[in-house]
Amino acid sequence: MRIRLLTRPFSLVSKRYNQTLANKIDAIPIDKYRVFSIVAHIDHGKSTLSDRLLEITNVISDKNSNAQVLDKLEVERERGITIKAQTCTMFYKDYLLQLIDTPGHVDFKGEVSRAFASVDGAILLVDALKGVQAQTVANFQMANDYGVKMLPVINKVDLMNAEVDKVENQIVDSLGFKKEEIVKISAKSGLNIKEQLLPNIIDRIPCPTGRIKSNFRALILDSWYDVYLGVVMLVKVVDGEVRKGDRIASGQMKKRFEIKEVGIMYPDQTPTGKLKAGQVGYIVPGTKDFKDALLGDTLVHVSQEKRTELLPGFEEPKPMVFVGAFPADGSDFKVMDDDINRLVLNDRAVTLQRETSNALGQGWRLGFLGSLHASVFKERLEKEYGSKLIITHPTVPYLVQYQGGKQIMIKNPDEFPDSTSKNRTRLKSLQEPYVEAIMTLPNEYLGAVIQLCNNARGEQIELSYLNMRDQVLLKYHIPLSQLVDDFFGKLKSATKGFATLDYEDCGYKESDIVKLELLVNGKSLDALSQVVHKSQAEKMGRDWVKKFKEYVNSQLYEVVIQARVNNKILARETLKARRKDVLAKLHASDVSRRKKLLVKQKEGKKHLKSVGNIQISQDAYQAFLRK
Repeated sequence: MRIRLLTRPFSLVSKRYNQTLANKIDAIPIDKYRVFSIVAHIDHGKSTLSDRLLEITNVISDKNSNAQVLDKLEVERERGITIKAQTCTMFYKDYLLQLIDTPGHVDFKGEVSRAFASVDGAILLVDALKGVQAQTVANFQMANDYGVKMLPVINKVDLMNAEVDKVENQIVDSLGFKKEEIVKISAKSGLNIKEQLLPNIIDRIPCPTGRIKSNFRALILDSWYDVYLGVVMLVKVVDGEVRKGDRIASGQMKKRFEIKEVGIMYPDQTPTGKLKAGQVGYIVPGTKDFKDALLGDTLVHVSQEKRTELLPGFEEPKPMVFVGAFPADGSDFKVMDDDINRLVLNDRAVTLQRETSNALGQGWRLGFLGSLHASVFKERLEKEYGSKLIITHPTVPYLVQYQGGKQIMIKNPDEFPDSTSKNRTRLKSLQEPYVEAIMTLPNEYLGAVIQLCNNARGEQIELSYLNMRDQVLLKYHIPLSQLVDDFFGKLKSATKGFATLDYEDCGYKESDIVKLELLVNGKSLDALSQVVHKSQAEKMGRDWVKKFKEYVNSQLYEVVIQARVNNKILARETLKARRKDVLAKLHASDVSRRKKLLVKQKEGKKHLKSVGNIQISQDAYQAFLRK
């Protein structure tokens, strides 16, 4: 029996709403609301700071037993990273503080942009040991694009080897803040959080601009699926108010709902009976269809649909890495399809469409923001739903341009035009996506990193020095296909873990790319095809055939494993046939009898090879694709 765990384990059955909290919120005017987020590079202390704010504002009682309160997913706690942007309401003095914690890894940038669309200010957290790093710069630029007020904060100032003055100068020089704007804290010990950080949040982050007396408008920020409540929407109420029992409609989807429950995150789902302008909270619309929750859509009252202007939605992140996914253990496809769709609801950066492979059967083509994003999705599916997947090699979207102006985006290598394609003669160009990779690293590793980038077909754009610990800021234009091939892992290895990485999409460039296929006895295994640069095809092909040979069982006939580009065979490995001694029972027979039996065996093997269909186990595919 398959046990489905909740996507968010804290959201159990519907509770009676908390009248005390509702009254407390009603007594606070909107000009005393503060909606803010915490953004930083990975491991700079966002989750620890969130815990400390919740502790100081009495949302939680014991800081030692509630570590990572806003990291609600099991995979977040295991990996020590924030994946989903979480929210929590706090009360401090006579103010209502609403925190949205955000991820720090580059793959989850969409969660950060979603948070910026819903807040009025943000804490830009910088580690006192590591200083300004790639994601710090990226978050700062994104905040400026959204017009979000930034509050620079240096964390871990109480550590013995902290370089507070150098980091302070770095923030001033590279990000343009003034020294007097910077707050210095220790999230772990609580140093200066109550005395300096909270007063600065109140004084320097603006209040929401919504109007409580206007028609109700709310922006859908996130959504998840609860096995008891159905779809749950996280919303930012911009104008007006909404109550339990109200009938609401979605502006883009044209769906109508009757609200079953409404409340705030405190820190778990806490029903309050209503939400009003300036608040971030959740709504249970009473639907089981996860497609009804379109991120960026506007919710309005049913009676005010035509008289209420829709809110501008935020830009949806574009998936940049695609993989094929197939059931690994013969599970019911329909059940797994439901599980994947529910998980996609909770992670709308993932795109999903069905596909069929001649090697692996029915499956899905999934699009992700990066390799870590794909890995986390697979792990969540396994831990929260008990589903096991075979994931194919990651690929990126390629642009195929034909003469006459027609162009096609290829997300599946099996669709890539090769020498057998009908429209091959009308091809104008093949293009692959590039990214601008921003890396920070110690100067001593500069040579190794430049060599790594050059091997990845990169083009250097900028090299500058930061005034802290001889840090270098390096910018390269690199093909995205090279980036998803464990570039971050190679970068960490080349710099002994000291380098950081962020990247931005920088468009498509024409490239000499080809489709590399793996063949077994002349039959192409579509699930293992990959689009690669022509200069790398031969080496990769040789590695493939040697590796795949290890996982194919020997047959009574010879098995030929080949790597092919267009019609050219680049590499070959042969698996010898299993031998049966047909002469074992012959003792004193003549030579002609022996020859006759050997010829007959040879003919039998030849016939068997012509009609035989090699069955490659799912375990073989999993072992070959495991990385």
